[in-house]
Amino acid sequence: MLVAAVTAACGSTSPSATPDHTAPRSGHPDNATGGWSPHWPVADPSEPTTTSPPSLTHGPLTSPPLPAPGPGFVAGHVTAVGDSVMLDYQTALEQDVPGIDVQAAVSRQWSTGEAVIQQELAAGTLGAVVVVGLGTNGPLTATDFNSMMALLTGASRVIFVNVFVDRPWQGPNNSVLANGVAQHRNAALADWYTLASQHPTWLYSTQTHLPIGGPGAQALAALVASEM
Repeated sequence: MLVAAVTAACGSTSPSATPDHTAPRSGHPDNATGGWSPHWPVADPSEPTTTSPPSLTHGPLTSPPLPAPGPGFVAGHVTAVGDSVMLDYQTALEQDVPGIDVQAAVSRQWSTGEAVIQQELAAGTLGAVVVVGLGTNGPLTATDFNSMMALLTGASRVIFVNVFVDRPWQGPNNSVLANGVAQHRNAALADWYTLASQHPTWLYSTQTHLPIGGPGAQALAALVASEM
């Protein structure tokens, strides 16, 4: 079964230059921007990471079968488009979903994620299952969601990953995603917000990013894969 492309969530009405406020503060000052060039460490001794992730069913499902994709989508292939949070669980996702094409980037906005998907469609390389992991870096609207789904009408399944981020747009963005998924038969929601809320020690103190290889990254990857 295909795995959807995780796209970076951020409203198309937000400035594309909106920084990734939630990047972990490890790294060094970026002299070009006055900000930080984050490095994602494998572990942070100050953050407990010994809790085991929940037992989740994951991996491509075989029943019920996914519908055949429309023109331009590659059957049996999964594409994930996301922001910097997806970078945290990319390795675990690639282990859970062999062959998945993960395209994630720091500070990625929703509109940029749409552009990535358009390019993949034009090149004939977009998977029939698409994972969209965007919304960390700015507010979303119903118009943004509908614009994304207009591109992905022919996908067999589109999995949206909601957000857990210490920013005022967390609740509104998650509502946009939940309401939008409910209106599309080929859409599914990976509820990372609820799972992260139950296990705050999986994340860094910023309560957005999580250690690569840690239980949170493994659990988030398994959650996404379980929706495929």
